[in-house]
Amino acid sequence: MRVHVVSDVHGNTEALARAGEGADALIVLGDLLDFVNYHQHDQGILGTLFGAEKVATFARLRREGTREESIAFSRSLWSSLDDPAAAVEDAVREQYTALFGAMTAPTYAIAGNVDSPDLWPEFAGDDVRLVEGEVVEIGGLRFGFAGGVVLPAGATIRRSNPVWRPFLRTQEEFDEVVGKLTDIDVLCTHQPPALPELTYDVVARRHELGSSALRGLVYAEQPRWSLFGHVHQPLSRRLRVGRTECRNVGHFKVTERPYVLRW
Repeated sequence: MRVHVVSDVHGNTEALARAGEGADALIVLGDLLDFVNYHQHDQGILGTLFGAEKVATFARLRREGTREESIAFSRSLWSSLDDPAAAVEDAVREQYTALFGAMTAPTYAIAGNVDSPDLWPEFAGDDVRLVEGEVVEIGGLRFGFAGGVVLPAGATIRRSNPVWRPFLRTQEEFDEVVGKLTDIDVLCTHQPPALPELTYDVVARRHELGSSALRGLVYAEQPRWSLFGHVHQPLSRRLRVGRTECRNVGHFKVTERPYVLRW
């Protein structure tokens, strides 16, 4: 068997269309959407809605400004639209139409935090199976899937009139999903287990969120592989935990190369 695995696609439709070439199956670990493109300011959802100049200012404030300055500028952008939530949803649907159309190999997919999984059933065709919270047999091995990212401790999900809501899950919700992934050979998630070598981003110079439940599952179940993305420039792309090969499959938007599993 040969399975290709990608994560953090962030709008790279052309590369995604090639990702399944030569594979028996393709696994997508989320973050399909390109919301803010910090390198090509005219791209992404913000670029589509507000143009390159305003996104460049937004990026500069995120990099150099205070939190208050960034929030104030963001609010000024959204207030310039008659119906910002509808505008974002239209842009999301446009990206998903292209991205789901690019998945040509038999595909198993979960959402990342930069996704709108509630919309996915509208776009997934016969060749794309949505496997959130499921254990699926592929080529004789059992694959367990859990998408999204756990909320930071003490944080809450803002319910009132959000322009767009990332796929963030409470600790209890995520742990419940992880608890159902038993007797697995391959653990497939968007965020990594909470191990410092895997969560630290050397460019952002901070730890991204990892999951203690995933770490516990790796220690308890000892699957052959734990595969994930989320951290774009990790301190370590791989870590051996007992018999488990923990592997960040890479920032696919940039690398344009899937991680290859063979057995």
